[in-house]
Amino acid sequence: MESPRPQDNDDYEIDDDRERVDLDLVWEFMSGEAYWARWRTRADVEHQVRTAWRILGAYETATGRMAGFARAFSDGVSTAYLADVFVTASARGQGLGARLVGEMVERGPGASLRWMLHTADAHGLYSKFGFRPPDSTYLERPRPST
Repeated sequence: MESPRPQDNDDYEIDDDRERVDLDLVWEFMSGEAYWARWRTRADVEHQVRTAWRILGAYETATGRMAGFARAFSDGVSTAYLADVFVTASARGQGLGARLVGEMVERGPGASLRWMLHTADAHGLYSKFGFRPPDSTYLERPRPST
C-alpha cells in the first residue's frame, strides 16, 4: 500500500541527478547538524555521495539552490538502506522530507525493495512510509566503539 503522496510544492523540485548535489551544503549539514554523521570526514561524505546506489536532492525551482538531500545504498534487487535524509532549516515545513522519502522508497527504482534505516528522531515521518521496529528475524551488529 502506497502512503499518501505529499502535496507537491512548485517552489521545490526533487531530482536524482548526482551532478547537481551541492557537496559543500551536504558536508556543512553532515559535519555541523547531523547527529548521526559528525564522525565522518569530508572525504567519507564525498565518497558516500559518489558511490551511493541512489541520491536525491530537493532544489528551489527559482534559484536551483539545494534545500534537502537523501541517500540510499542497495543491492538493487531485494534490500535498501535509507540514509542521510535532511532538509535545511530555511526550507523546513514545506513537506520536503516527506517528498524525499516518498520518492526514494515508493516511486523510484527501489519501490519493491525491503527498506531499512536507523534514526533517533522523525519516527512519525518514516512511519507514514511503512517503517516500523524490526521483527524477530532482524539482527544487527552495531558499529564498534572507537
